[in-house]
Amino acid sequence: MIDTKSKVRALPEALIWRARQAGPVVFTNGVFDLLHPGHVELLEAARREGSVLIVGVNSDASARRLGKGPDRPVNPEAARARVLAGLAAVDCVVLFESETPLALIQQLAPDVLAKGADYAREAIVGVDVVESRGGRVVRVPLVSGFSTTSIVDRLRAST
Repeated sequence: MIDTKSKVRALPEALIWRARQAGPVVFTNGVFDLLHPGHVELLEAARREGSVLIVGVNSDASARRLGKGPDRPVNPEAARARVLAGLAAVDCVVLFESETPLALIQQLAPDVLAKGADYAREAIVGVDVVESRGGRVVRVPLVSGFSTTSIVDRLRAST
C-alpha cells in the first residue's frame, strides 16, 4: 500500500529525518499553489541533484504576505503539502511561516539549494548559507507557458 502523507513533516520531525540522510540533500521552496508541469519539472530536476529532496512550502499566511493576490493561495497549506508529498521526486515536505525559508535552510543544512531560473542567483535566499558549508546552488530552467498566476487569471476570465 502506498501512503505518502508521512512525507509531510513538522520541522522537529524533518530535522530528525534529515540527520538520517547519507547522500546529498537538496532543498527547494515555494508556494506550489495549483501544481503544474513547471512545478513538476523543477522538483524532478532538483531531485536529480542529490539523494533526497526537501520541499519547503509557504504557509497560507506566508504566501499571502508575498503579495500574490487577496484570494491566494487557492489551495490551503495542508492540501498543497499533501499534493507535493504524493510526488515521487519529493521525499520530505515542511511548511514554514516566515516570508523566506532562510531559517529552514539554516536548520536543515541542505547540500544543494535549487530554485527556478526566474530567480537571479543573488535573489535566492540561502545561497550564502549553503555555499559556506561547501554546498552548491542550482538554477533550474523554466518550462514556458506555465505559471499559477496565469492559470488563475485564465480561470477568472472564463467566469
